[in-house]
Amino acid sequence: MTGPRIVLAALVLTFSFSPARANAPYSSTVAQAQQTTPGTVAPSSPTEPPQKVTQYTLSPDRYKKAHNLARIHFRLALIGFVYSLLVLWVILRWKLAARYRTLAESKSSKRFLQALVFAPLLILTMDILELPTGIYDQYLERSYGLSVQRWGSWIWDWTKGEIIGVIILTILFWILYAVIRKSPRRWWLYFWLISLPIGLLLFFLQPMIIAPLFYKFEPLQQKDPALTASLEGMVQRAGEDIPPQRMFWMFASEKTTGLNAYVTGFGASKRIVVYDTTIAKMNTPQIVYVTGHETGHYVLGHIPKGLAFGAASLFLFFYLGYRSIGWVLARWGATWDIRGLDDWASLPALLLLLTIFSFLANPVFSAFSRHDEHQADQYGLEVTHGLTPDSGQVAAQSFQILGDVDLADPDPNPVDVFLFYSHPPIPDRIQFALTYDPWSKGQSPEFVK
Repeated sequence: MTGPRIVLAALVLTFSFSPARANAPYSSTVAQAQQTTPGTVAPSSPTEPPQKVTQYTLSPDRYKKAHNLARIHFRLALIGFVYSLLVLWVILRWKLAARYRTLAESKSSKRFLQALVFAPLLILTMDILELPTGIYDQYLERSYGLSVQRWGSWIWDWTKGEIIGVIILTILFWILYAVIRKSPRRWWLYFWLISLPIGLLLFFLQPMIIAPLFYKFEPLQQKDPALTASLEGMVQRAGEDIPPQRMFWMFASEKTTGLNAYVTGFGASKRIVVYDTTIAKMNTPQIVYVTGHETGHYVLGHIPKGLAFGAASLFLFFYLGYRSIGWVLARWGATWDIRGLDDWASLPALLLLLTIFSFLANPVFSAFSRHDEHQADQYGLEVTHGLTPDSGQVAAQSFQILGDVDLADPDPNPVDVFLFYSHPPIPDRIQFALTYDPWSKGQSPEFVK
């Protein structure tokens, strides 16, 4: 992830609240719709009956692949961080940012027009320099059967992402430097305040405007009325307002073998999305559990809590950036041809600091996310209890499928888990699903009474 992408991610102030994302061989066989009523879960969709799960298991061949892939991803995460720093250092050392600033200033004396020249050049330079890591990641996903996206489609998606990123980040960087010039001592606070509504706006618009640029969506009710009715029953029990008109089928199989079902947005943009690969690989009760997990994030307040946590983190990062950028520019600013903090050319230096702060804070972010994901697992078990026979076994089957197709490591590196895992490891999630049963003990469930 490049420096600008880190800043954008912070400004959006959202966490990717999705179940253990997985990849599976796509089957074109989609279950025939069966009529059902809200409050009941339709029979299984796949033709083969689900196997009983007692623990997370993989075949010897897939175990080896999963373990190797996990080690590669762990190394890539560490290498990617170092490489991002290297890219920013090269831009500073070769004075590319200073050259872009000089070019921008030669075109216009107006700051907004300067931003229109400087920001796209800097963003594209960083992202093109980091493109080899993205290409290798896509090559790796294709090699392990996790991606089926053709290279032409992948490049087009990258291009669309660049266009969106350039537009959004150019505006953000223009605002940032306008605030720095207006208040050199309080810019970090004022820009933080400005970033909050911008992040909320992006979060609101993402499912309606940005996501459809990359995937095709159709009403789920047209594709699978039985699944829609079952999801409606779960949503009603959860007390959420997501009518069938805001449940969507997503054509994921053209790019990925991954399985997913998620809830996203808020207000009028809140919606349920189910991958077509999920419908092909999972039965209806399993999909209902996965979606119940996602619904739990909303019912349990994880979205506002996550936004608040992200806002607090962003506040800290900006403050630390303010406290440290002066020393950095005093030490190396002249070497990099940077005139001061209000100089456009100082942006890579500020991004370098924010990249370091974000990486150091990653274990905290990961732990926060794993806690929320565990609670959502529990909520999914509670909200589907009574709707789905043997809901604990159904949840375990869901995790087994997700882990199998995603090649989730059965024995993950504890350091990898500590630093980067946003979800509990699949073996732990299956064990919890099989053992969580307050009803048989005469106890009241914690979240769904």
